[in-house]
Parts: sequence; C-alpha cells; structure tokens
Amino acid sequence: MKALVTGGGGFLGLYIVEQLLAEGAEVRVFCRGRYAQLDALGVETQQGDLRDAEQVARACQGVDTVFHVAAVPGIWGSWDMFHGINTLGTQHVIAGCQRHGVAKLIYTSSPSVVFDGRNHLQADESLPYPVQFPCHYPHTKALGEHAVIAASGQRGLATCSLRPHLIWGPRDNQLIPRLIRRAQSGRLRQVGDGSNLISMAYVENVAAAHLQAAKALSLNSPVSGQVYFINEPEPVGCWDWINTLLARAGLPPIRKRISASAAYRIGAVLEGVWTLLRLQSEPPMTRFLASQLRSSHTYRIDKAVRDFGYSPRCSVEEGLQRFEPELRALTQRSS
Repeated sequence: MKALVTGGGGFLGLYIVEQLLAEGAEVRVFCRGRYAQLDALGVETQQGDLRDAEQVARACQGVDTVFHVAAVPGIWGSWDMFHGINTLGTQHVIAGCQRHGVAKLIYTSSPSVVFDGRNHLQADESLPYPVQFPCHYPHTKALGEHAVIAASGQRGLATCSLRPHLIWGPRDNQLIPRLIRRAQSGRLRQVGDGSNLISMAYVENVAAAHLQAAKALSLNSPVSGQVYFINEPEPVGCWDWINTLLARAGLPPIRKRISASAAYRIGAVLEGVWTLLRLQSEPPMTRFLASQLRSSHTYRIDKAVRDFGYSPRCSVEEGLQRFEPELRALTQRSS
C-alpha cells in the first residue's frame, strides 16, 4: 500500500500513520504545518491547505489509498471556515483521487452527523441525517460524508466513511486536556441527572479500524459506499467515565451539577452574546454542547464487525493504563 493521510500530524492521523508504517506501507502526509513526530518517522510530508484544490490533487498523485482524516473540529466558528475545510476540502480530496486514479478513499466522519438532540441508544447506521443541524461542524461533516459516499464507484474509486465516537487516549491535545483544565478551575459541572450513556473509542482501536476498512474496501466489496460507527462494544455512563478519567489524573470527582434545561438556556444566551460581540473564542456552553452532555448516544458496531472484521485491539482498562501517566502529567502542567 502507498497511502496518503490527510491530517497525519493530528491526534488520530498520527496513529494511522504509525500503524501503516508498522505494516510496511509507504506513507505520505498532507497537513498545514511541520510536525517533529512525522519527521522522526521519516514519512514524506506535503504542506498545504485543503481549500486549495491543486495542492490536494498533487498530494493524491502516485498513491493507491487515501485516509482523509483532516478536519476542523469544534462547536463555534464561521460557516466559511467549517464549510471550506470540512466540505469543500473533502470535495477536493475526492476530485484528487479521481484525477490520479486512487483506488480507495476512507473518510473519517463523526456520529454527530446524525445527532438530532434526541437520545440514541444502541443506534445503527440506518439513522438519517437530521433535518436541521445544531452547529456548523456536524453539518459540514455530513455534507462531506454525503459527497464521499456518492463518489463510490465513480471513475474506479471505492469509498467508505467511519464514524468514531469520542476518541480518547495518549497524545490527545483537545478533548481531555480541556476536561482537565475545567475540572481544576472548578468550572466542570454535571449536566442533567447523570444517567446518560455514551459510546467511546480508544484511539489505537480507531486507527486500526481505518486500516481494517482499507484492506476490505474494493469496488466489489460490501464496504464500498457504506458508513460505519466505530467505538468500544459496551457503552458507559457519561459522567462515570469522566470521573474515571479524573481519578486517573489524580483529581476529585465532579460535585457540581446543573439541570439540562438550565444548561441549554445558558448556552442559548452565550451564543447570543458571542454573536453580538463577534467573539472568536468558543463559548463555555452552547445549546449543542448542552444537548450532547445531557443525552445518551450509544452506537452498534455490528456492521463494521460483519463487513471488515472490526475488532478493538486494546481493552478499555489497558488503554487507561497507557493513558494514566499522561493524565497525571496534564494535571501537573495545569496546576
């Protein structure tokens, strides 16, 4: 395999790069900056912007498999930014694959593309996209996913989309560090009654799922043109899980609470204030975040198991043991 990984210097992308190299693949990375980890691994790096179609097309030349991992995450920001990178950038990747005869495209999506504010309990891939999206990130990722699936079978390109849920593990530079900082500052509150369940996904398992899907993907395979939820088989209590991470970091459990309705109202007010003042930073609460924190969202992985043999290679407990030293270090750096 000669593979291109967009966003290969990011949290998930770097694990995909490492696992590809371990299996003997040639790897090229397309990303905006330089990363010491990639230089140390000796992979080819092309710097560029997903919004530049020609730069993306050049990166696709001479490879047979593309893992499109790069995206702009978040719950706040302009439509132009999210749409330009997550939607148009994905369309540029598709066009680059078709232009240069790439055989396989694996797209990293998100379960948020089907989030409609309601509880999802052991839901499967039959869930439709919502009529109205709660913020720009899931909307633009859904548009990107739709384009990827629609492209499967066109000009020799086979595609699929993976939807990993709540990726966690060592080297996370977004979700868990933010959680630790909020806990230490006393700004972390349980939203709702704490009974909501979630699915989550250890990062090495998610990376392995991408490689497993790529191996099974072809124009004639059942994987072509399909979407898949990727997470651990068993759901966990959302707030129990957060307290587990805090305990491993040496921090006390969450004691402060706020009702789901109050969090939602506060989110609406803060969105209004941030919009009025044209603030670029992310509000501490939004309606989308309040809905996510109070609701259950768990997903079945039967389809991924059936179609490409998805099997988590690392247990939750083993992942926690690997992650604990970094959690403790995060606490010390933030204190």
